Amino acid sequence: MFCGLLESYVFLTGQVYGIILAQNTMNNNFLKNILSGLSKNKGSGDSAIGVDIGSSAIKVVEIKKKGGKAMLETYGAIALGPYSDLEAGRVTNLPIEKVVLALKEVLKQSDVTNNPLAIAIPVQSSLIFTIELPAQVGAAEIAAIVPTEARKYIPVPITEVSIDYFILPKKEASFSELNADTTNVDPSVEKVEKINVLVVATQNDAVAKYRSIVSQCGLEASFFEIEIFSSIRANFEHELSPVLLMDFGASRTKLSIVEFGLVKSYHTIERGGADISNSISKSLNIPFVEAEKMKKEFGFFGSPTEKSLSDIIKLHIDYIFSEANNVLLGYEKRYDRTISKVILTGGGCLLKGLKEIAVNNFQAEIEIGHPFSKVGAPEFLEKVLDNMGPEFAVALGAALRKLQ
Repeated sequence: MFCGLLESYVFLTGQVYGIILAQNTMNNNFLKNILSGLSKNKGSGDSAIGVDIGSSAIKVVEIKKKGGKAMLETYGAIALGPYSDLEAGRVTNLPIEKVVLALKEVLKQSDVTNNPLAIAIPVQSSLIFTIELPAQVGAAEIAAIVPTEARKYIPVPITEVSIDYFILPKKEASFSELNADTTNVDPSVEKVEKINVLVVATQNDAVAKYRSIVSQCGLEASFFEIEIFSSIRANFEHELSPVLLMDFGASRTKLSIVEFGLVKSYHTIERGGADISNSISKSLNIPFVEAEKMKKEFGFFGSPTEKSLSDIIKLHIDYIFSEANNVLLGYEKRYDRTISKVILTGGGCLLKGLKEIAVNNFQAEIEIGHPFSKVGAPEFLEKVLDNMGPEFAVALGAALRKLQ
């Protein structure tokens, strides 16, 4: 699996991202056929099903376009633990046939239609980076350079991944940059124009796995999309200042710094909600299921009967926030910019008291993601969807791209 820091500029809207990628021509033009979703977009253009196959659960969301607006049709989730003889909430590594059974079941229970699916691929199966080239390099030369340069960043044989790229647009100068004092700038120093090229490498085995899962379900996929793009699409509006998106999953926490609609930094912290529940279980000598229940019921507020609960949780959250602060420090040093907001998403962000702890840690505006605010739904479901929304951000984000 790939992991680590992503330093790139990525379009916020996966739709635009896919269109641009589809315009590139490489012998191994993986993203044109897989990620863009433009080659064969079968099924009704007015309906979309997003699927998020996580490490502890599968989430699905179906939306439909009605009167020019996206409307929620149905959603559902299924725990994967029981398919591996484990408790619900446990991190799993299921064989394909077990994932197929779980996906079939959640699709059936959610009563979704048999439209092609929009599938989110875990980011740890991909590597995303930028390379800098002279502005004078032509399109044909870029096509030849990218595979060679990519070898410097990819820690596995190049034959084991599929790669594609596109040229990133130039960022418009800010007001301060346009009005900067240039009186002390040496006119003899020529500014060399550069272009940034975004390169995406995805493991062939990972894509084959997800294609096989969909095929064995008797369905088809409209496209496969790296999950960070789905999550950003579901959680962001039109943020201009730098924003940190923290996606709290079961096995890991994913950090994305987004500015001007572009992902400028990505980092994975190998600790998530299941680790917290496991620590509670071991420290208090209680079953994992009970630990999971206590975590969700009390969170940082602490249990009346187990005073140490909040301390156990805090130990993990402190580690996650410490790593996040290191990422922010690196970003600030590189770009001389500070974040203005932190958006919390993923099932783990629903931990009671987490928002308050985040306020003290980041000294920035803290917001819980509300993905379902992007779609219409019956009024009586509003509170339920607000509470559950962060868990379904990736699935909804994938569906939104298909509907676009």
